[in-house]
Amino acid sequence: MSLSPAAEQAFRAACALVAEGRPEAAFPRHREAAEAGHGAAACELGRMYLHGVGAPASRPDALAWFARAEAAGVPAAAEQLAMIALGDDGAGAAALPCDAQVDARLRAAAEAGWPPAMLAAALVFGRSAHPADQERCLRLLQAGAGRGDALAAQLLAARLAQGEGCPPQPEAARGLWAQLAAHGVPALPAFTVDLSAQGGLERTPAGHFAPAAAPHLPPSQMRCAQPRVRTIDGLLSADECRLLIAAARPHLHASRVTDPHSGRADSQPVRTSHDANFDPVIETAALRLVQRRMAAAAGLPLAHAEQLTVLRYTPGQQYRPHRDYLPPGAIARDPGASGDAGNRLRTVCVYLSAVAAGGGTAFPAAGLTVDPQPGRALVFDNLREDGSPEPDSLHAGLPVEAGEKWLATLWIRERRYRAW
Repeated sequence: MSLSPAAEQAFRAACALVAEGRPEAAFPRHREAAEAGHGAAACELGRMYLHGVGAPASRPDALAWFARAEAAGVPAAAEQLAMIALGDDGAGAAALPCDAQVDARLRAAAEAGWPPAMLAAALVFGRSAHPADQERCLRLLQAGAGRGDALAAQLLAARLAQGEGCPPQPEAARGLWAQLAAHGVPALPAFTVDLSAQGGLERTPAGHFAPAAAPHLPPSQMRCAQPRVRTIDGLLSADECRLLIAAARPHLHASRVTDPHSGRADSQPVRTSHDANFDPVIETAALRLVQRRMAAAAGLPLAHAEQLTVLRYTPGQQYRPHRDYLPPGAIARDPGASGDAGNRLRTVCVYLSAVAAGGGTAFPAAGLTVDPQPGRALVFDNLREDGSPEPDSLHAGLPVEAGEKWLATLWIRERRYRAW
């Protein structure tokens, strides 16, 4: 179907209005183009409805416009639909099931050369024990980097430097990091994760691609019964850890603590890190896949989770003893999409980098300290079985003595928290 010049003109006008910070004015122009069959405009309408930008948030309208864009051959729409399904809990009339259609959508979008879908596929193949899939991971990262995807380029450079899925290629890695540095992108911390020793590799046939399937989890180790604390080594791969660091770095700001009485969030000596929250606007299928693994480690739906937070601690920085459960006033101010998400039932933290010294997580009541190790997850309960707060969940991020510590934290509520 050929597009009319008027449809293309309306689309370009809408994009210009968005660039000027005028999404409300852009919305009718995008709709005009979309109704004339412009697939990219339909995809943008889906985003606007999904995030409530330029129009009231409406998940049914977002899904409908994404579906029209997908039918018009827009790979970004397929990736968006897959991303939504990966975070869904299957409840509600507008639920998008996490089934084989997710696999088909991500594969199609990756084959069409859409970088976010290629990155998601690279993560899936990167967890495979089969050498051919490790090669697929590298090819996808190379293709994404060739299309200007800085995230794929960073993951590729790290793999080349460490010799993951290929012989070490330090000169190629240095050249790629130099190209990235010219665009203001610093090198990622140097580390690797031995999934083969930790039970984190997928033992599937070569070419098997099923991101919608329940995540394969390495074995967990119970570290304490009260508070209930577990660790899972190799929950995240090196690729997944690096993705979270690379995606978070541009959004880092000084960490803040919410006062339980005033509700104001301010910088406090109790918490001296920097952090970034993954706003839904910047979510991708690749980021959802990583968060889905973290939620699966907690045994809870991703739809119950608050937005992921990634933290960076430099020497001397720490998070003094605190508890993650919320006081009633904070729950009332932030009830979640359902209006009744409840308290923070469980916390999942994953160490994303190697730490030269210090930076462990201490539970004073249990006399337990968990040392940071890349890919290691720390899972603990904030509430007792009767739903009351667990005071023994008091914990602290110990000071980093040398190097830096990167940490991803997912707080998971008792009930649905996310809108999608």
